[in-house]
Order: sequence, then structure tokens, then C-alpha cells
Amino acid sequence: MSRQRLLAFLTALAVAVGIALLGPMTTTASAATCAAGWNATAVYTGGSSASYNGHNWQAKWWTQGETPSAGGSGVWADQGSCTGGSGGSGGGTSCAYPAWTAGRAYVAGDIVKYTNGKYYKASHDNPGYDPTISTWYWDPYSCTGDGGTTPPSGGSFVVSEAQFNQMFPNRSSFYTYSGLTAALSAYPGFAATGSDTVKKQEAAAFLANVSHETGGLVYVVEQNTANYPHYCDTSQSYGCPAGQSAYYGRGPIQLSWNFNYKAAGDALGIDLLHNPNLVQTDPAIAWKTGLWYWNTQTGPGTMTGHNAMVNGVGFGETIRSINGSIECNGGNPAQVQSRINAYQSFTSILGVPAGSNLSC
Repeated sequence: MSRQRLLAFLTALAVAVGIALLGPMTTTASAATCAAGWNATAVYTGGSSASYNGHNWQAKWWTQGETPSAGGSGVWADQGSCTGGSGGSGGGTSCAYPAWTAGRAYVAGDIVKYTNGKYYKASHDNPGYDPTISTWYWDPYSCTGDGGTTPPSGGSFVVSEAQFNQMFPNRSSFYTYSGLTAALSAYPGFAATGSDTVKKQEAAAFLANVSHETGGLVYVVEQNTANYPHYCDTSQSYGCPAGQSAYYGRGPIQLSWNFNYKAAGDALGIDLLHNPNLVQTDPAIAWKTGLWYWNTQTGPGTMTGHNAMVNGVGFGETIRSINGSIECNGGNPAQVQSRINAYQSFTSILGVPAGSNLSC
């Protein structure tokens, strides 16, 4: 063997031995740093970036209040996973998140470490509610990818955004679809119980009633301002700290009276007694108050609207639970029929039968 061939052989052998010892040569692409966390109230223009659920997203055009996802209007483009950064909506898989601070405002997607050592992720913008008692957080949140809970999303709601827009062609811009889907985490059983038909019937029933209450989601607040001073029940020990005229009808069910604002706020982990205006300035809060009534209050009826639909009692019983003392039993048949017409229209859009017992 010539000197040159021997050197070539030894070089090849050294390379082979090196590969065997070191293993296959690979390149590892590190995840990008997370951009600032997405903010539901911020305006994003084309090219703007935000992080959400461990990914960076880029806006294709102007948007506000639409949660970054591959669905919806298609405004957001997924830029891939990210880590670190602001420690807010992005977060990646790192658990190096800041400690929760009482009273500090957080935005949707922020992840915090609570005093119990667990991590919690804000489901919507909030002024610093306690993660362990508030429906504004997903509990628990696993930022290490080992099985944390996943919140409801627009893609899992039985009413698509296109169907929602078809139902409410003239709605106020305040009543956003993203606000509605963000509110679903407060009552995960809503429109998610029973068969697909029952789920869609319940969604149609709820939306038909709120459509009637708001003129097709046109009105955010009660129009008769002369009624405003009447909604303060001074017999309640907590009184009316926001002012005697502060508890007028707001939102999809036109929540009114100081005791209802307190009850809804206590249930949702939001101080609505002192901050009733949140129901007319934050779409998700407004929708949550509607879902609170639908899922927990019987009103003048015998059961909640949710129970009426999932137990097959019929749409008529939901009318009784909302305004039965005035409209049912012949009280105002025209108003009852208006609700029925909306319900039949919405079930048609969703492709399900309206069922029986439509009137009260």
C-alpha cells in the first residue's frame, strides 16, 4: 500500500470512528423568543406580532379582539413555537413564569405561579383576580406539556363564526364572536351536554333569547334611562357602591339590579358590584353574565334555561325562566312568539329540529 493510500485509509477510519463515538450529526433549531403577549384590547395592523399559547403569531391585516388561531377570519399567521420572552401569552414550554401579584392587571394568556406552587393561565383580561377562586383562569395550567387543561375555543363551539354572523347581521360591534367563545370557559357544560342536536338546540335557545332581549344584539345598555335610578335595592347590606343609577340593564340579558350584579360577579370572580360598567365595556364579561343567568338562575320559572334544554323540557320553559311572569300564560303572546321565531330561525341555521313545547 502506497503512503498516499495509507493516509487516505487512516483518515477515513478516523472519521468513521468519530461518527460511531459521537452518534449521528444533527442540527437543532431553537425556538424563537416569544413576542409580547397578545392583548384582546390592543389593535394589531398588518405585520404586527404577538405571542399566544406558546406560538408567535403575525397579523395579516388590521385586527382587534380576535384570539390568535389558524381559524376565525384567517387574520393571524402562525409563526411557530416560541419560548421565554415576555413570560406572558407566549410562554412556550418553560415554567419560568413570574409569581402572581395581587391586584396587578393581567391580559389573556398571561401565565403566573401562584402561592400554592401551581401555574395558572388567564383566560381573559382581568385586574388581578385570585386564580384559585376565579373563572378567569384555566386551572391548573401545565406549562411543561404534561397534561394541563385546555380551554374551550371558537373551533369547539357548536355555532361557527359564520353562523353567528348570519344570526346577527345587524349586531353591535361590541358583541363579538371572540368575546362569546372566550366566555365559554366560565360554564363548560353550556352547549356541550348531550347529543350534537341537543348542544345546538341549547345554543340556539340561548342566542334566541338574548336576541330578543337586545333587539338582535343591537343594544348594549337599557335604552330607557328614566329607569336607571330604580335598580338600587337599598335593603341590601352592601348597598349600591357604584351609585344609585349604576345598575341598569347591560349586556346580552340586560343584567340589572345591584343584587344581580353582585351575584353574577361573585359567581364569575369579578367585582361587578363596584364595577358594573365592565358589562358594557368588556365583551367577554358581558357574555359571561348572560351565561351566568342561563346556567344558574331559574328566574320566575322552575328551572334554568340550561336544564330546560338538556333535559328535553323545551324552549318554552326557557322563556318562563327569563320573563315568564310577564309573557307566559297569555301575558304577552306577541313577545313569546318573537322569541319562538328567533329560536326556529337559529335552529334552522344550525341544521337541527326545534323540538316540541316551544311556547309557555
